[in-house]
Amino acid sequence: MTATTAPAREPSRPGGPQPSGGPGGAKHRTADRPAAKSPARGDRTAAARRAAAGDRPADRVRGGRTVLGRPLGRGLLLPLAVAAAVLVPLAVVFPAAGSWPAALAVDLSGPLGRAGDWIIDHRDSHPLFLYFFGHVSNAVVVSVRAVYVVLLAAGWTGVTALAALVAWRLAGLRLALTCAAAFAACGLLGMWVPTMQTLALMVVAVTASVAVGGLLGLAGGLSARADRVLRPVLDTMQILPAFAYLLPMVLVFGIGVPAAVLATVVYAAPPMARLTALGLREADAGVLEAAASLGATGRQRLLTARLPLARRQLLLGVNQAIMTGLSMAVIASVIGAGGLGDRVYQALASVDVGAALAAGIPIVLLAVVLDRTADAAGRRIGAVEAPGRGPRQLLLRVFDGWYGWLLTVLTAVAVAAAGRMAGTSLWPASWTVPIAAPVNEAVAWMTAHLYSGVPVVGGTADWAARFTGWVLDPLRGGLQAAPWWLLLLCAGALALLVGTWRTALTAVLALAAVGVLGVWDASLDTLSQVIAAVAVTLVLGFAIAVGAARSDRAQRLLRPVLDVCQTLPQFVYLIPVVALFGVGRAPAAAAAVVYALPAVVRITTQGLREVDPAALESARSLGATRSQQLRQVQLPLARPALLLAVNQAVVLVLAVVIIGGLVGGGALGYDVVLGLAQGDLATGLVAGAAIVCLGLLLDRVTQPAKEA
Repeated sequence: MTATTAPAREPSRPGGPQPSGGPGGAKHRTADRPAAKSPARGDRTAAARRAAAGDRPADRVRGGRTVLGRPLGRGLLLPLAVAAAVLVPLAVVFPAAGSWPAALAVDLSGPLGRAGDWIIDHRDSHPLFLYFFGHVSNAVVVSVRAVYVVLLAAGWTGVTALAALVAWRLAGLRLALTCAAAFAACGLLGMWVPTMQTLALMVVAVTASVAVGGLLGLAGGLSARADRVLRPVLDTMQILPAFAYLLPMVLVFGIGVPAAVLATVVYAAPPMARLTALGLREADAGVLEAAASLGATGRQRLLTARLPLARRQLLLGVNQAIMTGLSMAVIASVIGAGGLGDRVYQALASVDVGAALAAGIPIVLLAVVLDRTADAAGRRIGAVEAPGRGPRQLLLRVFDGWYGWLLTVLTAVAVAAAGRMAGTSLWPASWTVPIAAPVNEAVAWMTAHLYSGVPVVGGTADWAARFTGWVLDPLRGGLQAAPWWLLLLCAGALALLVGTWRTALTAVLALAAVGVLGVWDASLDTLSQVIAAVAVTLVLGFAIAVGAARSDRAQRLLRPVLDVCQTLPQFVYLIPVVALFGVGRAPAAAAAVVYALPAVVRITTQGLREVDPAALESARSLGATRSQQLRQVQLPLARPALLLAVNQAVVLVLAVVIIGGLVGGGALGYDVVLGLAQGDLATGLVAGAAIVCLGLLLDRVTQPAKEA
C-alpha cells in the first residue's frame, strides 16, 4: 500500500501491503530503492560531537545553506529563476487569480464520449474485440467459474480442511487453527458464498499477475536495457490509486467479472515484477561465475543458479501480489466483481454499517490468512527442519516431498466427500450468527451519545465538523484562491529541493495537465484533503515511531498491530470511520490517516533504530540529553528513512482519499464513482487521468534524490 502498492513487516522484507497502497494497498518501492551510503564510524562520531555542540550534520555541506541535506546554490536557484521567467509572463497574459485559465483548458468530454460510444457500439462486431478481447474475456469468465464451482463442490468442510492442512505443513498447528477459525467465522457471519466468490476471483487474478509479473521481472533482471525501460513504467504504476485502473477496463470489457479480474492483474503485477527483477539482479556473482566456469549455458544458469538464489524474493513477490490483488478485488466490486466487496459497497451506499461490518470481517480474516500462509511459505524456503521425534516431525516425514502434497490434497478431498455425504456442502443457515442488527443498534447508540454532546471533549461529529471547518475548508479555499502560476512554481520548487530538474519538470507538467483537463478545482479539493491527512499521519506516525525506537517493549506491542493493519484492504478502513464520523470529507481523511499510519511508523522506527550506536554513545558522552540526541543525531542520520516515510504517506493517503468518494469525500473520487455508476465514461476518464497526474505530482515532490 499502495507503493503497494506495499514497507516491510520486518527490515529484511521489502515491499509490504501496500498498501501495497497495500500497497497495500497498498504499493511500496523500498525493495527497489538503493539504500543511502552510510557514513563511516569516525564520520558519525564527529557528526555526533558537532551535534552535541549544537551544530547539525545536515547543515555542514561545504559551508553553505542546505535544504533536506542538499546544498542550496546555483543548481537550485537557476532553474527556479527560469521557471519564474516562464510562468510570470503567462500570469500577465492570463490574469485569472484563483482558477485555471479557460483558454488553457481542453474539453475532452466530447472526444472521450464519442470514443466510448464507438467502443460500446463495436464490442460485438469489431475484429479486435471478437478475436482478442472477446477471447480474453471468455477465458477469464470460464476460469473464475471453474474455480468457483470447485470451491462450492469442495464445500466448507473441504475448503477449511485444505487451508488448515496447507497452513499446518508450512507453519505448524497455530496457523492451521487460525485458518480453520477464519473460514469458520466467514460461515458464521453468513458470508460463505461471497467469500468463495472473492476467493475464486483471487485465485485467477493472482495466478495471472504472478505469471505476468514474473515474466516482466525476468526480463528486467536479465537485461539492463529492459530494466531501464520497465523501471519508470513500474514506478508510475505503483503510485497510481486503485480507482485509476478501473475505468480503462470498464471501457474495453464493460462492467463485470472480466474487467474486475484484469484490473486486479494489472494492479498486482508490478510488485511481483519488481521483486523478481531485484532477486535476479542480486544473485551471488560467485555462484554464477562458478556455474559458468563449469560450462553451464545461460538457460542452465538461470534454472539452477539465479532462480534458486532468488527464491525468497520470488515468494515475497507472490505474497505482495496476493495482498495487492485482494485489495483490488475488493475495490473492483464497484465494477461488478461481486463477492465480499460488493456486499461492503452496497452497505456503504446505504450507510448500513452493520451489513458493511458483516462483510468486512471476512475480508480482514481472508487477508490475514493469505498473508500469514504466504509469509510462512517464504520463511520455509531454504529452512532446514530441526531433527526431532515429536508428532509434527513424524507427520512431516510422512507428508514430505511431492507425495506429501498429494497426500494433503487427498486428505482434503476425503474430508470434502465426507461433508457432501453428510449433506453439509454449503454452510448451514442455522449456524449463522447475524451481527448487522446489533451493530446498527450500537451505531444508533453512538449517534445518540457519542456523535455530539460529549462533555468537555465533544463528540465525534463535533471533531469531524471542526476538522472540516478549521482545516479542510481553509486549506481548500487557500489552494483554490491561489494563482495557478504560483502553484506551478511551488510544485517545481518543492520537487527541485528534493530531486533534480527532471523531477521538477515532471511535477510541473503533471500539475499543469490537471488544469488542461478542466478539473482544476476538484483536483485542488482532493489535494487539500491529502495535505491535511498527510500532516496528521506524519505527526502521529513520527511520535509513535520515536517511542517504538526507544523501547523494545513498545515495538513488540506495536508489531502485531502494524502487521494486521498492513494486510487490510483499503476498502475496509471506510467502515469504522463511517460508524464513528458519518459521511463527508473528514471521515475520508480519517480513513486515509489510519491506512497510511502503519507504513510511516514502521519505516521511521526502522530508520531510527539503524542509526549507528557509536554516534549516540558519543553524543551521550558529551552530555547530550535524549531530546538533543533525537534532534541532532538520530533524525539527521535517519533522513533517508524519514523522506521515504513522507513519500509513502503521500502515496497511501491519496489512494484512500480517492476511495473516500464512496463516503462523501467528493472531488475527484466522486467524479470517478459517478462515472462508473452512471456509465458516464467521459467524466470518469477525465477524473481518472487527473488522479494519475496528481499521483505523479505528489510522488515527485516527496521523492528524495538518490544519494551518491
